[in-house]
Amino acid sequence: MATPDPPVPDQPTPERPAGSSARKHPPTRADFEARAQEARADIEARVEATRAQFDATQQKIRARTGRNLLAAIAIGVALGAVFVVSLIILKWLFIFFGAALVGFTVFELASALRQAGRDVPRVASTVVGVAVVPIAFFFHAQGLWLATLAAVLLISLWRLVELALRPSHRTGATAVLLDLGAGAFIQIYVTFMAGFYLVLTGSDGGEWWTLASIVIVVATDTGAYASGLRFGRHKLAPNISPGKTWEGFAGSILVAIVAGVLLAVLMLHQPWWVGVVMGVLLALVGTAGDLTESLIKRDIGVKDISSFLPGHGGFLDRLDSILPSAAVAYAIFLIGTH
Repeated sequence: MATPDPPVPDQPTPERPAGSSARKHPPTRADFEARAQEARADIEARVEATRAQFDATQQKIRARTGRNLLAAIAIGVALGAVFVVSLIILKWLFIFFGAALVGFTVFELASALRQAGRDVPRVASTVVGVAVVPIAFFFHAQGLWLATLAAVLLISLWRLVELALRPSHRTGATAVLLDLGAGAFIQIYVTFMAGFYLVLTGSDGGEWWTLASIVIVVATDTGAYASGLRFGRHKLAPNISPGKTWEGFAGSILVAIVAGVLLAVLMLHQPWWVGVVMGVLLALVGTAGDLTESLIKRDIGVKDISSFLPGHGGFLDRLDSILPSAAVAYAIFLIGTH
Protein backbone atom coordinates (compact mmCIF):
# COMPACT_ATOMS: atom_id res chain seq x y z
CA MET A 1 0.00 0.00 0.00
CA ALA A 2 1.48 3.30 -1.10
CA THR A 3 2.02 5.94 1.50
CA PRO A 4 0.81 9.50 0.72
CA ASP A 5 3.37 12.14 -0.14
CA PRO A 6 4.16 14.57 2.63
CA PRO A 7 2.64 18.03 2.25
CA VAL A 8 4.78 20.52 0.38
CA PRO A 9 5.34 23.76 2.24
CA ASP A 10 4.39 27.05 0.65
CA GLN A 11 7.08 28.25 -1.74
CA PRO A 12 7.81 31.92 -2.15
CA THR A 13 6.82 33.33 -5.55
CA PRO A 14 7.51 36.72 -7.14
CA GLU A 15 3.80 37.56 -7.07
CA ARG A 16 3.03 36.47 -3.52
CA PRO A 17 5.48 36.29 -0.61
CA ALA A 18 5.54 33.13 1.41
CA GLY A 19 2.92 32.94 4.09
CA SER A 20 0.84 35.89 2.73
CA SER A 21 -2.95 35.59 2.62
CA ALA A 22 -4.79 35.18 -0.74
CA ARG A 23 -7.53 37.55 0.37
CA LYS A 24 -7.24 41.26 -0.50
CA HIS A 25 -7.85 44.05 1.94
CA PRO A 26 -11.18 45.92 1.41
CA PRO A 27 -10.83 49.40 -0.19
CA THR A 28 -10.40 52.19 2.24
CA ARG A 29 -12.19 55.53 2.32
CA ALA A 30 -9.14 57.13 0.73
CA ASP A 31 -9.46 54.70 -2.19
CA PHE A 32 -13.11 55.64 -2.69
CA GLU A 33 -12.29 59.36 -2.57
CA ALA A 34 -9.47 58.92 -5.07
CA ARG A 35 -11.71 57.03 -7.49
CA ALA A 36 -14.45 59.64 -7.07
CA GLN A 37 -11.99 62.42 -7.85
CA GLU A 38 -10.85 60.57 -10.98
CA ALA A 39 -14.45 60.05 -12.14
CA ARG A 40 -15.31 63.67 -11.47
CA ALA A 41 -12.27 64.93 -13.36
CA ASP A 42 -13.15 62.66 -16.29
CA ILE A 43 -16.78 63.90 -16.38
CA GLU A 44 -15.68 67.54 -16.18
CA ALA A 45 -13.23 67.01 -19.02
CA ARG A 46 -15.94 65.41 -21.18
CA VAL A 47 -18.42 68.20 -20.39
CA GLU A 48 -15.83 70.87 -21.20
CA ALA A 49 -14.98 69.19 -24.49
CA THR A 50 -18.67 68.91 -25.40
CA ARG A 51 -19.28 72.55 -24.46
CA ALA A 52 -16.32 73.69 -26.56
CA GLN A 53 -17.60 71.70 -29.52
CA PHE A 54 -21.12 73.11 -29.03
CA ASP A 55 -19.81 76.69 -28.80
CA ALA A 56 -17.77 76.20 -31.95
CA THR A 57 -20.83 74.91 -33.79
CA GLN A 58 -22.89 77.83 -32.50
CA GLN A 59 -20.25 80.29 -33.72
CA LYS A 60 -20.31 78.72 -37.18
CA ILE A 61 -24.12 78.94 -37.32
CA ARG A 62 -24.12 82.51 -36.03
CA ALA A 63 -21.46 83.51 -38.57
CA ARG A 64 -23.52 81.97 -41.38
CA THR A 65 -26.98 83.15 -40.33
CA GLY A 66 -26.29 86.15 -38.09
CA ARG A 67 -28.68 84.72 -35.47
CA ASN A 68 -28.65 82.81 -32.19
CA LEU A 69 -30.37 79.75 -33.65
CA LEU A 70 -31.28 78.06 -30.35
CA ALA A 71 -32.85 81.21 -28.95
CA ALA A 72 -34.70 81.74 -32.21
CA ILE A 73 -36.08 78.20 -32.14
CA ALA A 74 -37.13 78.47 -28.48
CA ILE A 75 -38.94 81.77 -29.05
CA GLY A 76 -40.58 80.42 -32.19
CA VAL A 77 -41.82 77.30 -30.44
CA ALA A 78 -43.22 79.31 -27.52
CA LEU A 79 -45.08 81.75 -29.78
CA GLY A 80 -46.32 78.88 -31.92
CA ALA A 81 -47.70 77.03 -28.91
CA VAL A 82 -49.62 80.08 -27.68
CA PHE A 83 -50.88 80.69 -31.22
CA VAL A 84 -52.19 77.14 -31.65
CA VAL A 85 -53.82 77.07 -28.22
CA SER A 86 -55.56 80.40 -28.86
CA LEU A 87 -57.05 79.06 -32.10
CA ILE A 88 -58.00 75.50 -31.25
CA ILE A 89 -59.26 75.69 -27.66
CA LEU A 90 -61.20 78.99 -27.64
CA LYS A 91 -60.72 81.04 -30.76
CA TRP A 92 -61.74 84.30 -29.10
CA LEU A 93 -58.47 84.00 -27.17
CA PHE A 94 -56.84 84.84 -30.49
CA ILE A 95 -58.00 88.42 -29.86
CA PHE A 96 -55.53 88.72 -26.97
CA PHE A 97 -52.77 87.00 -28.92
CA GLY A 98 -53.34 89.27 -31.92
CA ALA A 99 -53.62 92.38 -29.76
CA ALA A 100 -50.29 91.61 -28.09
CA LEU A 101 -48.52 91.07 -31.41
CA VAL A 102 -50.03 94.19 -32.99
CA GLY A 103 -49.26 96.28 -29.90
CA PHE A 104 -45.62 95.26 -29.64
CA THR A 105 -45.07 95.54 -33.39
CA VAL A 106 -46.64 99.00 -33.65
CA PHE A 107 -44.64 100.24 -30.67
CA GLU A 108 -41.30 98.96 -31.97
CA LEU A 109 -41.88 100.28 -35.49
CA ALA A 110 -42.90 103.69 -34.11
CA SER A 111 -39.76 103.67 -31.95
CA ALA A 112 -37.58 102.82 -34.95
CA LEU A 113 -39.14 105.59 -37.02
CA ARG A 114 -38.60 108.07 -34.20
CA GLN A 115 -34.92 107.13 -34.15
CA ALA A 116 -34.89 107.84 -37.88
CA GLY A 117 -36.19 111.36 -37.25
CA ARG A 118 -39.95 110.97 -37.61
CA ASP A 119 -42.05 112.32 -34.73
CA VAL A 120 -44.58 109.50 -34.31
CA PRO A 121 -46.59 109.12 -31.06
CA ARG A 122 -45.68 105.65 -29.83
CA VAL A 123 -48.23 105.18 -27.04
CA ALA A 124 -51.14 106.62 -28.99
CA SER A 125 -50.23 104.55 -32.07
CA THR A 126 -50.08 101.40 -29.93
CA VAL A 127 -53.41 102.07 -28.23
CA VAL A 128 -55.36 102.68 -31.43
CA GLY A 129 -53.66 99.72 -33.11
CA VAL A 130 -54.71 97.38 -30.31
CA ALA A 131 -58.24 98.83 -30.37
CA VAL A 132 -58.66 97.79 -34.01
CA VAL A 133 -58.07 94.10 -33.19
CA PRO A 134 -61.40 93.20 -31.48
CA ILE A 135 -63.30 95.33 -33.98
CA ALA A 136 -61.83 93.32 -36.85
CA PHE A 137 -62.65 90.05 -35.08
CA PHE A 138 -66.31 90.84 -34.35
CA PHE A 139 -67.23 93.16 -37.23
CA HIS A 140 -65.16 91.49 -39.96
CA ALA A 141 -63.78 93.24 -43.05
CA GLN A 142 -66.02 96.30 -42.93
CA GLY A 143 -65.14 96.87 -39.29
CA LEU A 144 -61.44 96.53 -40.09
CA TRP A 145 -61.61 99.14 -42.85
CA LEU A 146 -63.51 101.66 -40.75
CA ALA A 147 -61.42 101.07 -37.62
CA THR A 148 -58.15 101.48 -39.53
CA LEU A 149 -59.38 104.69 -41.12
CA ALA A 150 -60.34 105.98 -37.67
CA ALA A 151 -56.93 104.98 -36.32
CA VAL A 152 -55.13 106.92 -39.06
CA LEU A 153 -57.30 110.00 -38.44
CA LEU A 154 -56.75 109.84 -34.68
CA ILE A 155 -52.97 109.59 -35.00
CA SER A 156 -52.93 112.46 -37.51
CA LEU A 157 -55.03 114.64 -35.20
CA TRP A 158 -52.79 113.71 -32.28
CA ARG A 159 -49.75 115.00 -34.15
CA LEU A 160 -51.51 118.21 -35.21
CA VAL A 161 -52.79 118.91 -31.69
CA GLU A 162 -49.30 118.24 -30.37
CA LEU A 163 -47.94 120.86 -32.77
CA ALA A 164 -50.57 123.36 -31.63
CA LEU A 165 -50.01 122.82 -27.89
CA ARG A 166 -46.23 122.43 -27.90
CA PRO A 167 -44.36 125.15 -29.76
CA SER A 168 -41.11 123.25 -29.29
CA HIS A 169 -42.49 120.48 -31.52
CA ARG A 170 -43.25 122.83 -34.39
CA THR A 171 -41.27 122.30 -37.56
CA GLY A 172 -41.49 122.79 -41.30
CA ALA A 173 -44.48 121.71 -43.37
CA THR A 174 -42.49 118.98 -45.12
CA ALA A 175 -41.42 117.41 -41.83
CA VAL A 176 -45.00 117.53 -40.53
CA LEU A 177 -46.30 115.80 -43.64
CA LEU A 178 -43.62 113.13 -43.27
CA ASP A 179 -44.60 112.64 -39.62
CA LEU A 180 -48.27 112.25 -40.58
CA GLY A 181 -47.33 109.84 -43.32
CA ALA A 182 -45.21 107.77 -40.93
CA GLY A 183 -48.06 107.53 -38.43
CA ALA A 184 -50.52 106.47 -41.14
CA PHE A 185 -47.99 103.99 -42.55
CA ILE A 186 -47.70 102.18 -39.21
CA GLN A 187 -51.46 101.70 -38.95
CA ILE A 188 -51.79 100.49 -42.54
CA TYR A 189 -48.67 98.33 -42.64
CA VAL A 190 -49.11 96.64 -39.27
CA THR A 191 -52.64 97.08 -37.91
CA PHE A 192 -54.58 96.88 -41.17
CA MET A 193 -52.70 93.95 -42.68
CA ALA A 194 -52.60 91.97 -39.44
CA GLY A 195 -56.30 92.70 -38.99
CA PHE A 196 -57.20 90.37 -41.86
CA TYR A 197 -56.13 87.41 -39.74
CA LEU A 198 -58.52 88.64 -37.05
CA VAL A 199 -61.26 88.95 -39.68
CA LEU A 200 -60.46 85.45 -40.95
CA THR A 201 -60.40 83.92 -37.47
CA GLY A 202 -63.66 85.61 -36.52
CA SER A 203 -65.41 84.07 -39.55
CA ASP A 204 -67.23 80.75 -39.27
CA GLY A 205 -64.57 78.04 -39.51
CA GLY A 206 -61.94 80.66 -40.29
CA GLU A 207 -59.67 79.65 -37.43
CA TRP A 208 -58.58 76.56 -39.39
CA TRP A 209 -57.74 78.68 -42.42
CA THR A 210 -55.73 81.02 -40.20
CA LEU A 211 -53.82 78.08 -38.75
CA ALA A 212 -53.18 76.59 -42.20
CA SER A 213 -52.04 79.90 -43.65
CA ILE A 214 -49.62 80.64 -40.82
CA VAL A 215 -48.20 77.11 -41.02
CA ILE A 216 -47.62 77.55 -44.76
CA VAL A 217 -45.88 80.90 -44.25
CA VAL A 218 -43.66 79.44 -41.50
CA ALA A 219 -42.91 76.44 -43.74
CA THR A 220 -42.00 78.89 -46.50
CA ASP A 221 -39.50 80.68 -44.26
CA THR A 222 -38.08 77.38 -43.03
CA GLY A 223 -37.73 76.01 -46.56
CA ALA A 224 -36.03 79.19 -47.74
CA TYR A 225 -33.65 79.14 -44.77
CA ALA A 226 -32.72 75.45 -45.08
CA SER A 227 -32.33 75.34 -48.87
CA GLY A 228 -30.54 78.67 -48.96
CA LEU A 229 -28.13 77.57 -46.25
CA ARG A 230 -27.40 74.30 -48.04
CA PHE A 231 -27.57 75.20 -51.72
CA GLY A 232 -27.59 79.01 -51.85
CA ARG A 233 -25.22 80.38 -54.47
CA HIS A 234 -27.06 83.02 -56.52
CA LYS A 235 -28.30 86.16 -54.77
CA LEU A 236 -31.99 86.98 -55.11
CA ALA A 237 -31.86 90.69 -54.23
CA PRO A 238 -28.34 91.56 -53.05
CA ASN A 239 -29.05 95.27 -52.74
CA ILE A 240 -32.05 94.68 -50.49
CA SER A 241 -31.39 91.45 -48.59
CA PRO A 242 -27.92 89.97 -49.22
CA GLY A 243 -28.76 86.71 -47.46
CA LYS A 244 -31.55 85.63 -49.79
CA THR A 245 -30.79 83.40 -52.75
CA TRP A 246 -32.70 82.01 -55.72
CA GLU A 247 -32.03 78.51 -54.42
CA GLY A 248 -33.63 79.45 -51.09
CA PHE A 249 -36.58 80.96 -52.93
CA ALA A 250 -37.07 77.77 -54.96
CA GLY A 251 -36.92 75.71 -51.78
CA SER A 252 -39.52 77.94 -50.13
CA ILE A 253 -41.93 77.45 -53.06
CA LEU A 254 -41.49 73.67 -52.99
CA VAL A 255 -42.01 73.40 -49.22
CA ALA A 256 -44.99 75.78 -49.34
CA ILE A 257 -46.70 73.67 -52.03
CA VAL A 258 -46.19 70.44 -50.08
CA ALA A 259 -47.48 72.03 -46.86
CA GLY A 260 -50.39 73.66 -48.71
CA VAL A 261 -51.55 70.41 -50.32
CA LEU A 262 -51.34 68.45 -47.06
CA LEU A 263 -53.21 71.12 -45.08
CA ALA A 264 -55.84 71.68 -47.76
CA VAL A 265 -56.69 67.98 -48.01
CA LEU A 266 -56.28 66.86 -44.40
CA MET A 267 -57.40 69.93 -42.43
CA LEU A 268 -59.42 72.24 -44.66
CA HIS A 269 -61.11 69.45 -46.67
CA GLN A 270 -60.41 71.24 -49.93
CA PRO A 271 -59.18 69.88 -53.28
CA TRP A 272 -55.45 69.41 -53.59
CA TRP A 273 -55.13 72.20 -56.14
CA VAL A 274 -56.39 74.69 -53.55
CA GLY A 275 -53.34 73.78 -51.51
CA VAL A 276 -51.08 74.38 -54.50
CA VAL A 277 -52.62 77.83 -55.03
CA MET A 278 -52.31 78.66 -51.33
CA GLY A 279 -48.71 77.49 -51.21
CA VAL A 280 -47.56 79.42 -54.27
CA LEU A 281 -49.41 82.65 -53.45
CA LEU A 282 -48.46 82.72 -49.78
CA ALA A 283 -44.83 81.95 -50.62
CA LEU A 284 -44.70 84.76 -53.20
CA VAL A 285 -46.43 87.30 -50.97
CA GLY A 286 -44.42 86.24 -47.93
CA THR A 287 -41.14 86.69 -49.79
CA ALA A 288 -42.29 90.11 -51.01
CA GLY A 289 -43.18 91.06 -47.44
CA ASP A 290 -39.77 89.95 -46.22
CA LEU A 291 -38.04 92.08 -48.86
CA THR A 292 -40.31 95.02 -48.05
CA GLU A 293 -39.31 94.92 -44.40
CA SER A 294 -35.66 94.74 -45.45
CA LEU A 295 -36.18 97.92 -47.46
CA ILE A 296 -37.72 99.61 -44.42
CA LYS A 297 -34.79 98.62 -42.22
CA ARG A 298 -32.31 99.73 -44.87
CA ASP A 299 -34.06 103.10 -45.13
CA ILE A 300 -34.10 103.50 -41.33
CA GLY A 301 -30.52 102.28 -41.06
CA VAL A 302 -30.94 99.35 -38.64
CA LYS A 303 -30.22 95.61 -38.82
CA ASP A 304 -33.27 94.65 -36.73
CA ILE A 305 -36.35 96.72 -35.91
CA SER A 306 -35.80 95.95 -32.21
CA SER A 307 -34.24 93.38 -29.89
CA PHE A 308 -37.44 92.28 -28.13
CA LEU A 309 -37.09 88.65 -29.29
CA PRO A 310 -33.64 87.05 -28.75
CA GLY A 311 -32.46 85.35 -31.91
CA HIS A 312 -35.19 87.00 -33.98
CA GLY A 313 -34.67 90.72 -33.59
CA GLY A 314 -38.10 92.28 -33.20
CA PHE A 315 -41.71 91.29 -33.69
CA LEU A 316 -41.78 92.87 -37.13
CA ASP A 317 -38.73 90.83 -38.10
CA ARG A 318 -40.85 87.72 -37.47
CA LEU A 319 -44.10 89.07 -38.91
CA ASP A 320 -42.65 90.58 -42.08
CA SER A 321 -43.82 87.69 -44.26
CA ILE A 322 -46.98 87.02 -42.25
CA LEU A 323 -48.49 90.52 -42.43
CA PRO A 324 -49.02 90.75 -46.21
CA SER A 325 -50.10 87.10 -46.31
CA ALA A 326 -53.17 87.81 -44.20
CA ALA A 327 -55.19 89.51 -46.94
CA VAL A 328 -54.28 86.76 -49.42
CA ALA A 329 -55.32 84.07 -46.94
CA TYR A 330 -58.65 85.80 -46.37
CA ALA A 331 -59.26 86.11 -50.12
CA ILE A 332 -58.56 82.41 -50.65
CA PHE A 333 -60.92 81.60 -47.77
CA LEU A 334 -63.72 83.62 -49.37
CA ILE A 335 -63.20 81.94 -52.74
CA GLY A 336 -62.83 78.44 -51.28
CA THR A 337 -65.90 78.58 -49.06
CA HIS A 338 -68.36 80.34 -51.35
